[in-house]
Amino acid sequence: MSHRALGPSPADQQLIDHASQHGHDVSAKQLATWRRAGLLPGNTVSFPGRGGSASEPVPAGFDLVVGLARHAGRGRRPDDLALLLFGDGLPVSEARVRAAFGAAVGRIHIAAENAETRNGGPEEHAAQVADRAVGAGLSVVLVPARVRRIDERLTRHMHGMGLPWPPPELAALDRNPHPTPCTPQEATAASVYAVLLGGASVTPQGIGDLVRAMNPGMPGNPLASLAEYTDQDVPDGPTAFRPEGGMTTIPEGDVRDVLQQLVVATPLDDLHAAWMAAEGIRDWAWDLCKRVEAELDAGKFGEALAEWAPSRTLLASISLLTALRNRRWSPADHATSALYLLLMRQGLRALDEQIPGCQWEILDTPGMLPPPLKPLLRM
Repeated sequence: MSHRALGPSPADQQLIDHASQHGHDVSAKQLATWRRAGLLPGNTVSFPGRGGSASEPVPAGFDLVVGLARHAGRGRRPDDLALLLFGDGLPVSEARVRAAFGAAVGRIHIAAENAETRNGGPEEHAAQVADRAVGAGLSVVLVPARVRRIDERLTRHMHGMGLPWPPPELAALDRNPHPTPCTPQEATAASVYAVLLGGASVTPQGIGDLVRAMNPGMPGNPLASLAEYTDQDVPDGPTAFRPEGGMTTIPEGDVRDVLQQLVVATPLDDLHAAWMAAEGIRDWAWDLCKRVEAELDAGKFGEALAEWAPSRTLLASISLLTALRNRRWSPADHATSALYLLLMRQGLRALDEQIPGCQWEILDTPGMLPPPLKPLLRM
């Protein structure tokens, strides 16, 4: 029987002892499993002479083994661990990180999509999947129940103070006298088209319909109106929309293919910044809800409600609703959220190139962007 069969190597024992010093129990078997998954580098081997060899953990191994022990648990895939290590800023290999982000994109699936719907061109395929999704009763929850409850409580609270809510002045800023209602079925179909066709599915009216559906209690929606009338406002100027339909600043085609391209091409520092921004937006949204509910419970209008009102009615509402829509947020969800933020940044950069003189200072208006997103967009 070899000495190795009697227990871990001296180098592995160093890692095990290091994990123990940080309050984690790690076995030699776990170390081997993590190495096979590409999460932990092997030990370095040296030959000091006299016919023998010695091994030492690589310096990065000590931090990695603690991170792995902290995050490992039932149901955690190797890809999940790679993403969590990356999020912690630990030196997991670049190839492993990109593979984990790619696997997260691979898990984006439309329930109604199958081999039978892949006949014809992209538009026909998207139409078939959308019809199947609507026919199967699949629906997109645009406004989570918690947000609806806060909106309703805020309305009652403001009425109790003798103030109309939402502000009736919003109606005067909405140029659309007969806005198109967006049904749950239409929202479901629109989400399918957005995934399968990308920028080709985006139209000014579609943006307006979606923004209105996200704010069903508003008497008027200036933001939706701005989208719906954008081409009419500058008929002879540059535009981000094609005459035949579609948005030029968002790549056409299956958005999953676009996200996979971002996985391959985005520098690791940018990937990490997007990961942190996605986490910050989620934390901001959930914390804002708690603070708003506390103020409503206390019967006062404080800083939280003053932040909620514009964040709920302007562009930040999209991030707010998205963050609150998914209570169970897996590492794969986190990764795809980060990639969508990078896609948003890419679109804004393309818009800046195509249409000179954009008033980017508007994005600093309260409620236009969630605060954790701004640093990423400025990179």
